Amino acid sequence: MVTYGVDRIAEYKDLLSGGRVALLTSITGRSSKNESTIDILGRMCHLTALLGPEHGVRGDQAAGALTGDYTDPATGLPVFSLYSAAGKRLRPEILDKFDVLVYDIQDVGLRFYTFLSTLCNMVEDCAGAGKRLVVLDRPNPLGGHVVEGGILQEAYRSFVGCRPAPVRYGLTAGEFARMVNQREQLGCDLHVVPCGGWQGESFPAWGQIWQMPSLGLPTFEGAALYAGTCLFEGTALSEGRGTAAPFRIIGGPGMDGERLVKEFAALSLPGVTATPVYFVPAASKHQGTACGGLMLHVTDFHALRPVAMGVALLDLFQRLYPEQSGFLPPVEQGGRPFISLLTGCGDFVPGWDPRAVLDRWARESAAFASEKAAYHLYERCGL
Repeated sequence: MVTYGVDRIAEYKDLLSGGRVALLTSITGRSSKNESTIDILGRMCHLTALLGPEHGVRGDQAAGALTGDYTDPATGLPVFSLYSAAGKRLRPEILDKFDVLVYDIQDVGLRFYTFLSTLCNMVEDCAGAGKRLVVLDRPNPLGGHVVEGGILQEAYRSFVGCRPAPVRYGLTAGEFARMVNQREQLGCDLHVVPCGGWQGESFPAWGQIWQMPSLGLPTFEGAALYAGTCLFEGTALSEGRGTAAPFRIIGGPGMDGERLVKEFAALSLPGVTATPVYFVPAASKHQGTACGGLMLHVTDFHALRPVAMGVALLDLFQRLYPEQSGFLPPVEQGGRPFISLLTGCGDFVPGWDPRAVLDRWARESAAFASEKAAYHLYERCGL
């Protein structure tokens, strides 16, 4: 069975000794025995503060919801939000609370998931403030072998794309933090408490329960498909938010599920199939409106290439339903469309060429796959 960094924290307790400790965590911060990392650190060190990313320390905040600071009712500790109107960095009042920052969050292994941006901010901020950063590592649910998507271009850097890496980057949080620290010569006093027994396997091989990182990803299947279906957040189509299967259901008002499924099957994409679905989103886009679409099912995770699938599916919807499937305009005047922030490039405009995009992305991801090996902390064996 694969274990987590928090399961091995007793072996590295000296990293936490002699000072005040703050913990940056989420609802996924739990050991293999399903014990909260908050409780574990509370017993073994001088825990002085909790820090919360998007969705909050306890996972009780909605996607994209800015939250303020408060006192944790369970522990009495101050909770500082790193996803607030005050910003997403370590403010002076937060830095004053600790000497050592511990990071323990289960990520999903995708560039646009904001936990990664929060981690990178911590590497920068701890380096600048002379604070120690300890990452309690966790495996990448999508595995450590496959890399997909294009390298994020600097013009499209944002909180859903913080570093020049592909969408699916094949590194753990600890490995990614190590890469950022070394590549950018930040000089952070960074320490990674490693996982146990992980050799690059995807989640089904871990022998662990799925701890959903947010309400939008209640299952591993949804997380695997999210690598591609997240692109639909940049369109007028529903990506399934407000249904029982977010990021597995895609569609919109007046669409024919049967037709979509037949056209999707003709693409012969590996590792995935689809069934017709008709739904009424309870929240988000098209809330309260009857919609038609398709529901995706993973048939072979190892064969599945979800990023390429997402591009092909987006092209399919825009060919069949061009009026309903357009890209959303920027939220702010003069800003960049969300589809460009998600993809990390400016290719997704009317008349875009899916084949040209995928060909370039294949070259870029292959180059990154070779480069990232220098930052591996774990041997990759098999798939």
